[in-house]
Amino acid sequence: MKRKNVNERYTDSLRKQQRIIDKFIEHETEWANDLMLLYKYKKLEMPDDEYRGASFFLNNEFRNKPGSLTLLYQTYVRCEAELPEYTKETGFDLLRFRYKMYAKVLAKGGF
Repeated sequence: MKRKNVNERYTDSLRKQQRIIDKFIEHETEWANDLMLLYKYKKLEMPDDEYRGASFFLNNEFRNKPGSLTLLYQTYVRCEAELPEYTKETGFDLLRFRYKMYAKVLAKGGF
């Protein structure tokens, strides 16, 4: 069996990273939409920082801001590792916190 050369390994690595980022975008866009709907159903006004995090995905702002998805993905991985498990009772609050963190990371990163 032939070994892959450096260029083939590099393109495989890029392809794998792109798949991960694409899944992340799809997942977070769906959750951003769900968060907006939850606020609508509860008849609450969404705070600006959470709205900023959710609208970043819904409006595809990441396409014009290179590097922002990497920061957000790192924040997502960190939140998944450090936050408690999602339950019916805490799901809404944890989702709100995650999008609030996204807004802070975007502001700090200059996006």
